[in-house]
Amino acid sequence: WDFCSKWPEERRVRANDREYNEKFQYASNCIMTSKYNIITFLPVNLFEQFQEVANTYFLFLLILQLIPQISSLSWFTTIVPLALVLSITAVKDATDDYFRHKSDNQVNNRQSQVLIRGSLQNEKWMNVRVGDIIKLENKQFVAADLLLLSSTEPHGLCYIETAELDGETNMKVRQSVSVTSELGDPNNLASFDGEVVCEPPNNKLDRFCGTLYWRDKKYPLTNQNMLLRGCVLRNTEACYGLVIFAGPDTKLMQNSGRTKFKRTSIDRLMNTLVLWIFGFLVCMGVILAVGNAVWEREVGSRFQSYLPWDPPVDNFLFSAFLSFWSYVIILNTVVPISLYVSVEVIRLGHSYFINWDQKMFCSQCNTAAEARTTTLNEELGQVEYIFSDKTGTLTQNIMSFNKCSINGQPYGKYNGSTGKSRIDFSPFNPLADPDFCFYDDKLLESVKVGDAHSQEFFRLLSLCHTVMSEEKSEGELVYKAQSPDEGALVTAARNFGFVFRSRTPGTITTTEMGRTVTYSLLAILDFNNIRKRMSVIVRSPEGRIRLYCKGADTVLLERLHHCNQELTAVTSDHLNEYAADGLRTLALAYRDLSEDEWESWSESHSVADKATDCREDRLAAVYEQIEQDMMLLGATAIEDKLQEGVPETIAVLSLANIKIWVLTGDKQETAVNIGYSCKMLTDDMTEVFIIGGHTVQSVRQELRRARERMIELSRTSDGGKEEGMEGLGEAEFALVINGHSLAHALEADMESEFVSTACACKAVICCRVTPLQKAQVVELIKKHKKAVTLAIGDGANDISMIKSAHIGVGISGQEGIQAVLASDYSFSQFRFLQRLLLVHGRWSYLRMCRFLCYFFYKNFAFTMVHFWFGFFCGFSAQTVYDQYFITLYNIVYTSLPVLAMGIFDQDVPDQRSLEYPKLYEPGQLNLLFNKREFFICIAQGIYSSVVLFFVPYAILSDATQSTGVPLADYQTFAVTTATALVIVVSVQIALDTGFWTVFNHVFVWGSLASYFTIMFALNSQILFRIFPNQFHFVGSAQSTLLQPVVWLTIALATAICIVPVLAFRFLKLDLKPQLSDTVRYTQLVRQKRRKLAGRGGRLGARGGSRRSGYAFAHQEGFGELITSGKNMRLSSLALATFASRHSSSWIDTLRRKKATEPHAADRAIPSLLPSLRYLLTYTSCVPLWRFRKIGQKTSAG
Repeated sequence: WDFCSKWPEERRVRANDREYNEKFQYASNCIMTSKYNIITFLPVNLFEQFQEVANTYFLFLLILQLIPQISSLSWFTTIVPLALVLSITAVKDATDDYFRHKSDNQVNNRQSQVLIRGSLQNEKWMNVRVGDIIKLENKQFVAADLLLLSSTEPHGLCYIETAELDGETNMKVRQSVSVTSELGDPNNLASFDGEVVCEPPNNKLDRFCGTLYWRDKKYPLTNQNMLLRGCVLRNTEACYGLVIFAGPDTKLMQNSGRTKFKRTSIDRLMNTLVLWIFGFLVCMGVILAVGNAVWEREVGSRFQSYLPWDPPVDNFLFSAFLSFWSYVIILNTVVPISLYVSVEVIRLGHSYFINWDQKMFCSQCNTAAEARTTTLNEELGQVEYIFSDKTGTLTQNIMSFNKCSINGQPYGKYNGSTGKSRIDFSPFNPLADPDFCFYDDKLLESVKVGDAHSQEFFRLLSLCHTVMSEEKSEGELVYKAQSPDEGALVTAARNFGFVFRSRTPGTITTTEMGRTVTYSLLAILDFNNIRKRMSVIVRSPEGRIRLYCKGADTVLLERLHHCNQELTAVTSDHLNEYAADGLRTLALAYRDLSEDEWESWSESHSVADKATDCREDRLAAVYEQIEQDMMLLGATAIEDKLQEGVPETIAVLSLANIKIWVLTGDKQETAVNIGYSCKMLTDDMTEVFIIGGHTVQSVRQELRRARERMIELSRTSDGGKEEGMEGLGEAEFALVINGHSLAHALEADMESEFVSTACACKAVICCRVTPLQKAQVVELIKKHKKAVTLAIGDGANDISMIKSAHIGVGISGQEGIQAVLASDYSFSQFRFLQRLLLVHGRWSYLRMCRFLCYFFYKNFAFTMVHFWFGFFCGFSAQTVYDQYFITLYNIVYTSLPVLAMGIFDQDVPDQRSLEYPKLYEPGQLNLLFNKREFFICIAQGIYSSVVLFFVPYAILSDATQSTGVPLADYQTFAVTTATALVIVVSVQIALDTGFWTVFNHVFVWGSLASYFTIMFALNSQILFRIFPNQFHFVGSAQSTLLQPVVWLTIALATAICIVPVLAFRFLKLDLKPQLSDTVRYTQLVRQKRRKLAGRGGRLGARGGSRRSGYAFAHQEGFGELITSGKNMRLSSLALATFASRHSSSWIDTLRRKKATEPHAADRAIPSLLPSLRYLLTYTSCVPLWRFRKIGQKTSAG
């Protein structure tokens, strides 16, 4: 091979020669996922924090306040809260990174046996180097990417589990190069000096290309010779491997995304708004500075003799310049730093609510939900796309034999539908697996009475497979299956009296109804994804030759003898039923062969097997010849156990207009059947498109054909209307794409086509994808759709996807806690996702939006009074309020009420949030806080400031006390305006609060009381005597608030501020109520009237379309290993036994987002209340937000 042309940067590794390998400066085996260390933490963290525009803004204000000529406020009013915010954030970031360091240290300090100077020595993983030879023992993790050199198993075989890489828990086989397979002794390995030349580090999990040079010969290396970091050695006593890639160069780490700093969309919007507000602040400062220049030139110059300018001011322009900066400081409270402190406190409270939620606690695993970050809670209420792993996330990866059809007779019903107890097989069969569950005793009776078809059915299952068996003690059998499907089928045969005991390359030994029988294994016609079937040809002790075949019904039923037509029709009906239930189906058949037929075919098979070119095609043609004219036996139905509540969760999330994509490393058939099981795919869908092209051009053509077909079908369903890709009418589509096709679809020139086609589908399933491809799909949607994404997974292969999404959720399942450690939120069951999003996410978004709207309102109402006052004080940067009121306004008087609203507020209870998923849509559309809502808030604040300034100014300018003394003084005006402001904002938050708790009452009315208490204390004689230079408003509060005209002024200002708000809200509620208003109304009605009796039954029914339920998680090549004898050995360990429990409830009917758009509103709602829940949840024609009067007969719109 010409390596320079094949790989731009080839890698050369020489065994047992660290000096040679170190000159290439390969990466060590130490990994680091943390962001900081002790030296870099402070500068890097501060740099990240000052990327927040607000932090930079407050630092700038702090610098201004340190200049005495322009500052009228003390510097500590800014530096204390700024330091507090920076410190809290730094502590949180340091804590998160500490756990990353802890995880890294745990991995780096694992022990590994390394061959050093001829002996095995224990070394930490971090000290392993490229070129070292490592010994692995059973159940150990692979420390680095290794070239398998030898194994304790025959022929250099070893078995690995790759769950950390691709999520699959079934075992895979790896084999060493034949020339090194005998180097099992450390002494022999110590003298091994072979050199490997291979490709550079990359993220391709399924590909490796290289050459081993040793003793003047070269040997090709493939992925079958490699053990990748993250794999676990299974059922193999020990093996030796040569380190090729270490640490960050390993394929596992190459597929791990970088740790990213995540911000919510509200954070990004707030950064923009802060810039706008700063621009607004500069504009106000410029206006007031110009006013100061004009006033000083036209008016102030007349007072120079007894009111001169303070040095260094010597002209009106310099006075205006200083006035500008003074007003920037005074008016900076439009965005006080307390906003950011409050936001962090609210987020922390929301995180604790998630942690404390008992309804998200799993008693089986004793695991509670955990918010591992506090910065993303409100984004949980805005998710539009969910990217989910399959194995361990949607499913439990447990296969159970549930139903079967034998000679047209169906068997197998669940306990809940029959009332029968689980069958006890032990009296009938002492070799039965005690963990096997089956409830239909008719099948057992059929076997007992000697029904030929039933016995032949289970005989086929006991013979036609590639399972290995180990008998630890008499009758204690352990099966090692290459796929969980096979394990479930062989276990079923075992329990019904046909027990697979052992095999050799040429025989299969079974126990049939208590009698030991040994069959001669003549041939295995191996499985592959094209054939979708496997067969064995065996000779019975009586000399009868028979072919047994199992495979997909779509291919096997075509190869039956014509006399099977009636049985085929009946069995097809059963297969339809099983597929409709989401079960994984296989059809079973057999064919008797004469001695002449076998001899003739065997000769053809031998020729094809020895062919040097097109061997696979030749073998497939030979297999096709013999697998004809078979006799149908029946069909099996296996359930890949879904996690509890998965179908219901997916249905509810779909009703909330959340699109769910499944990204899995599993094969297509498995993923599609799980899609049907969890109701992502339904037979009611218009069409399911499968993209499987192997070239760029073929993938492009398939995507275009799918898109054209979608448009064509949508026009047909909508009566010929013109529709674009974004609105395909009522037609529903799904897209299934394989990993090799996805690799082409993700290329720059095709990604837009893929996105437009995929996003027009209701469901998307990506099969055989690598961890990096998962992350690339997430990034693609983030780039083109500008939507909030959530990724959920349970294994290390999901980490890059979890890190790439806006929100990462880890499930603490059976694949370790790697996904949890990389996630933002974690829990133990997929079903908790609907509560996380529809309850906690929606509430967090609602609370944060209400908090921000009110916060900006109250601060504009507070600050803009200074602006109006500037026109009446000669633009001198004089403040309206006492400086202590300015300091305490955001810290004491108004902080706790808005915090209580931001932490505890609800519009509807949690049950209603789950009952009406459409309530989630405002967050997706960003309706509750956006630029428009922001301008409405500041407009209301500016309006309130106008009222709060000019009403007291107009009234007090001519008012007098009862003694005739005028009230038109600065201190009386300041106290009146401040009191009116506190009362107005307190009444406003009382109106904004939708859910009152004890905390809300205490904080709202307590803050109001604290204002009067503190104000009277600060204006008291006692403090004035102690600090005469600090408290200038002595006695002003008492004298002002004793005047009736002052209270009338406060009442009038409050009414003018609040009454228009009340009027607007009543009109809006009456004329254009939102869905949440409707739900609240129904809740009030339910409290006064009896509860609704009916909740509605199941909706819809499955169509009668024909769909194969075939799914067989099997790989090609095992048959050849068995017949060659290479995988025969004396001892092996077991796979886990499989238990099952059926979960069959779901919601079939899903609504589209267009259901609530106004054009669907042209009809009357005659009687709403008795069926409101049904209408709100399921119909697509009711204009919920157009209801004028709930419960009355009105015409919408």
